[in-house]
Amino acid sequence: MIFELDEDQAALTQSLERLLADRYAFEQRRALVASGAAHDERSWALLAELGLMALPVPQAHGGFGGGMRALLPALQSLGRALSLEPYLASAVLAGTALRLGADAQHQAELLPRLADGTLRLAWAHDEPGGRHAPLWVQTRAEQRQGRWVLDGVKSTVLAAGLAQQYVVSARVSGQSDDAEGCALFLVDAAQTGTTLREFRLVDDSAAGELTLEGVSARPLHDPHDGATARRAIAGTVAAGIAAACADMTGAAQAAHALAVDYLGTRRQFGRLIGEYQAMRHRAADMLVALEMCQSMALAAATAADDPEAQDSAFDLHAAKLSVGRNARLVAHGAIQLHGGIGMTEEYAVGHCLRRIHVLDQMFGDADAHAARLAATLC
Repeated sequence: MIFELDEDQAALTQSLERLLADRYAFEQRRALVASGAAHDERSWALLAELGLMALPVPQAHGGFGGGMRALLPALQSLGRALSLEPYLASAVLAGTALRLGADAQHQAELLPRLADGTLRLAWAHDEPGGRHAPLWVQTRAEQRQGRWVLDGVKSTVLAAGLAQQYVVSARVSGQSDDAEGCALFLVDAAQTGTTLREFRLVDDSAAGELTLEGVSARPLHDPHDGATARRAIAGTVAAGIAAACADMTGAAQAAHALAVDYLGTRRQFGRLIGEYQAMRHRAADMLVALEMCQSMALAAATAADDPEAQDSAFDLHAAKLSVGRNARLVAHGAIQLHGGIGMTEEYAVGHCLRRIHVLDQMFGDADAHAARLAATLC
């Protein structure tokens, strides 16, 4: 698939690349991680000034109304920089859940603040027993004394410690794996009854385990409208898959660029190692895999933007499976071409593999999507 940027996308991408080069050079990123900070507040503000937060927000609420195809170049740029900013958690996941699942009142209240970067949200959906099942929800929601309260545990909530509020999926009725019976709720991060255990993922990005015990919550829509919640959850997971594919592609691009640069500068036995045929063949194989990542990332974005299309589910599963495998191939090849230095903490190429590994596990790993692909073909 071929994807060409229009003038607006090209201008935004160029501005974003300059910003990330200035704020997220690898040594600056290492210093940020070493400081214990989960992200860089100034970088977040600058991303908002560029309009990145507003890009997926509907025009009626101060945004630009872009879909996942519009986000694709920006997400790849963030992946190349190994950005720690909570863009996926807030703008993509929680923002998509609001657009698809919140009523008009909540959209008018929350989306403008999301667009200008003053509100950070987190998407709290995955649970310990889910094992990549997109609609597995065990957290319970019930009315007590005229208010909705939630009880349950949400695992691996991205950027949980940076969020002011959580968009939480909870079950109003039915069993844990039922397609119906879920609803979406808004929970203040400082609400009594919320307990957050923060941790870092292997790529240094922030996440946490959220425990809810009798927590007061606001329903984002009619809690008994299970169809709206189901569509919102499915759409959010689809957006997450497309975003993960784009981000992995960006990380693979960074790994490939580092490897090509190394082949053109490292000398051994009086020759550039890039002059050896075996090295050149390996770099060529990596380039083929990278091209596959780029094409399948575009396919995932297209499918996420048109969930009603006949092949959208197939394309999402195929893209997640293909991008995960091919991005790993690129990163593994880049590390091996570097030799020992590729395994060190102080060199960027190993961190590209870490990023790919984390994203490959999100929204279903390769085995999960292979099984779903097989199910769609039966």
